[in-house]
Amino acid sequence: MKLTFVGADHEVTGSCHCLQVGKKKILVDYGMEQGINIFENAELPFDEAMIDYVFLTHAHVDHSGLLPLLYARGFRGQIIMTDATADLCSIMLRDCAHIQMQEAEWKQRKKKRGANIDDGEPIYTMEDADGAIRLIVPFHYDQIYELCDEISFRFTDIGHLLGSASIELWLRENGEERKIVFSGDIGNSNQPLLRDPQLTKEADYVVMESTYGNRVHSTERVDYVGELAKILKETFDRGGNVVIPSFAVGRTQEMLFFLRKIKQERLVEGWDRFDVYVDSPLAVEATGIFQKNIDNCYDEEAKELVRNGINPLTFPGLKLSITSEESKFINFDESPKVILSASGMCEAGRIRHHLKHNLWRPECTILFVGYQALGTLGRTIADGNVDSVKLFGETIEIKAQIKTLAGISGHADMNGLTDWINGFEKQPERVFLVHGEDECIKSFCNYLHEQYGHNTYAPYSGTQFDLLTDEFVYEAEPVAIKKKEGQKRVTEVFARLLAAGNRLLAVIAHNEGGTNKDLAKFADQINSLCDKWDR
Repeated sequence: MKLTFVGADHEVTGSCHCLQVGKKKILVDYGMEQGINIFENAELPFDEAMIDYVFLTHAHVDHSGLLPLLYARGFRGQIIMTDATADLCSIMLRDCAHIQMQEAEWKQRKKKRGANIDDGEPIYTMEDADGAIRLIVPFHYDQIYELCDEISFRFTDIGHLLGSASIELWLRENGEERKIVFSGDIGNSNQPLLRDPQLTKEADYVVMESTYGNRVHSTERVDYVGELAKILKETFDRGGNVVIPSFAVGRTQEMLFFLRKIKQERLVEGWDRFDVYVDSPLAVEATGIFQKNIDNCYDEEAKELVRNGINPLTFPGLKLSITSEESKFINFDESPKVILSASGMCEAGRIRHHLKHNLWRPECTILFVGYQALGTLGRTIADGNVDSVKLFGETIEIKAQIKTLAGISGHADMNGLTDWINGFEKQPERVFLVHGEDECIKSFCNYLHEQYGHNTYAPYSGTQFDLLTDEFVYEAEPVAIKKKEGQKRVTEVFARLLAAGNRLLAVIAHNEGGTNKDLAKFADQINSLCDKWDR
């Protein structure tokens, strides 16, 4: 019964943890890395085609974004998640594939013009995303399900994103049982729309996030509506736009909640009729999914609005941009306005076009409302240490006001994280800390141990732990990412071929004991393919 740490170890993004229980092979999350990555990730401890189940804590790309790659490499098991997460993944994984293919096409055009860049092969295609989506199996909150002889599980609302969950897993092997809990991203209390994180009572082992493990949000109840209204009025009075880089799923819907209240209470004096553009097809679709999941995920305040006939996510002056033509029109509209656009860290998507059109204008405001990972364009602008940035090959001076809506976060701070782990009625045997920048995770690890006596450990990628014997099989050392000069990269297409070969071996093994006639036909088909390609 082994637990292997693969991604988001001493780093914030790229979540991936592996379990082997008897013959069952499991992943918990399989996310993309975003921003600067300090450490190398270990390889998965088993072939993708051999994985039986993937459990997903929530739909954000740093937890879900590599599921189509898993499919491309032969995975055909079940992807298990909550109902709302399934709804969100059905749009988000396709959006990821679209971005991959767009970026690959752009690189290929640049290379044809003589640029010294790689071939621009997408890491996966739309067909891979569709394939992964077909493997999704949704489940409800708060019910224990028996998946197979070795595994039972339950999802608990963790309040980070619509559908987000901590996962309780009961694992059985050789007549013994162990319970492990994966926290997922723990939500901040008193967020708009969503319920507060729910506690879990008991576990043998816990794998816990620590994104803000060395940070405390403001102890005062922040008036987000009042702060936002003030920024809007100051900017509109200058004749500028408020551009908000916003995650299409989660943060955009929270901002719409605030903006509806600002509009309703006429808090921007002299500008009652300002327009709000949501310029992200993904955000528009996600907002529809939020409205669909009121009963399962909304808090009491939001439910009360709905009961009174008020849609908490819409208001007069809200304009939804779907097509590229509609997106381009926004920058021809000279009236002061709010532009909500993805991606939230400014790494891709339409937000980069809006930055190009507004960053150089001193009358405008760029307002950051979410976490900016180290090395992202958003972090570079928000830190305020540069005078210009490059966008689409053009140097753009930064003259706009750069602001952050203080305190707004979908992540629990140090106090919220501590409250969650201390909510266990009995201390777990061990608490493994993941999802934190290096210094943050070390600090929080020491804090939990010294202040509360938790047996904490912050693993590096590649660390293996035996849940039955309570012993480390292998304690990995940090491996810094090095630029690989002169090494020819194995193409993703060839990697897919290798994955297909591994899947073929798995299928062959699965058919052991079949009828001689069927096995002979299968062997003839394989040999025929080999004859065709072995030239």
